[in-house]
Amino acid sequence: MPTETVLAFLAFAFASSVTPGPNNMMLVASGVNFGLRRTLSHVAGINVGFPVMLLLSGLGLGQVFHRYPALYGAMKVIGIAYMLWLAWKIARSGPVGEGREIGSPMRFWQAAAFQWVNPKAWAMVVGAIAAYTVPENYLGSLLMITVLYALTGAPGSLIWAAFGAAMRGFLSDPGKVRWFNIAMALLLVASLWPALAELLAP
Repeated sequence: MPTETVLAFLAFAFASSVTPGPNNMMLVASGVNFGLRRTLSHVAGINVGFPVMLLLSGLGLGQVFHRYPALYGAMKVIGIAYMLWLAWKIARSGPVGEGREIGSPMRFWQAAAFQWVNPKAWAMVVGAIAAYTVPENYLGSLLMITVLYALTGAPGSLIWAAFGAAMRGFLSDPGKVRWFNIAMALLLVASLWPALAELLAP
């Protein structure tokens, strides 16, 4: 890949990773409720799971979904339902320091598997493959963008998790943290709107 293409992709990868979406909303909520250290497995799962998803999609899984669109539609429905369930769990999370927690931090494998039902992750995969792979060196360029995504995604994820952890002191008041969790749950639901609109379109 030419240097200018690599630089353009790095900007694209970082911007798409750091902007709000289901992953980042959940990282903030996890940082607030469980702290940065306990959220690191969630961060790691995202930043291993997404590049693996990108690579496998580029190697042909996308063709499977193209041939069997019902399978892709089913995954989208499952993903939306799962994220609505996660939003409900976040909204019901207990306040920091309450001595009890509803749920637990997302484990590594859970965060990695979640990428496959995350509408924003699929949009990022499609955009990256369409815009930044090079036909004359498709495999090489696919491997390059996979590695670059793995390198640029982690800082964005850590920013959101650290932001949540930094707010733990401010949100130690039970009333504040309950409203915060409800707000994060609503933002997670709002992030589903593009996927819902596509699903409901005639």
